[in-house]
Amino acid sequence: MTLNWLNCLADISGGKRKAPPKAEKLVDHHLDVVKRAIEEYPGHPLILVGKSMGSRVSCMVAGKEDINVAAIVCLGYPLKGTNGVVRDETLLQLKAPTMFVQGSKDSLCPLDKLESTRKKMKCANELHVIDGGDHSFKIGKKHQQSTGIDQDEAEARALKAIADFVNRSILEQR
Repeated sequence: MTLNWLNCLADISGGKRKAPPKAEKLVDHHLDVVKRAIEEYPGHPLILVGKSMGSRVSCMVAGKEDINVAAIVCLGYPLKGTNGVVRDETLLQLKAPTMFVQGSKDSLCPLDKLESTRKKMKCANELHVIDGGDHSFKIGKKHQQSTGIDQDEAEARALKAIADFVNRSILEQR
């Protein structure tokens, strides 16, 4: 059974749905989890993957000095904050190869703003676009019909791109 953590927050808060915590507040917890994984699996490459705010947190964790990350995969990176400001500071500090998987219709990460940010990044980075996809990668039926690519095929292509990126990143680190 999958639990939606926003609904869990609503349950805890007496039915009132609260905004999720800011990414900065989640870093320490995730850093502890990553350190435990490194201890448990020494010598294995560390790949951080996150969706939306989870990808921001992964990037923040990867920026810590004592963490050696082989690659980062950002699924639906929320480049644009709720106030419209581009949040690229963390990305500009990254050293690990980073891949973005973004829907072409993702309002939280306009592709032109992401492209501008990617050009300024110090690390190797790649982009895989899910054509017609929104922030959750959902593609409208009309778009699927006009392109001939259904949701499953678009997601399979994204998974292949991620696997290729991770494999290359691990090989380059050796």
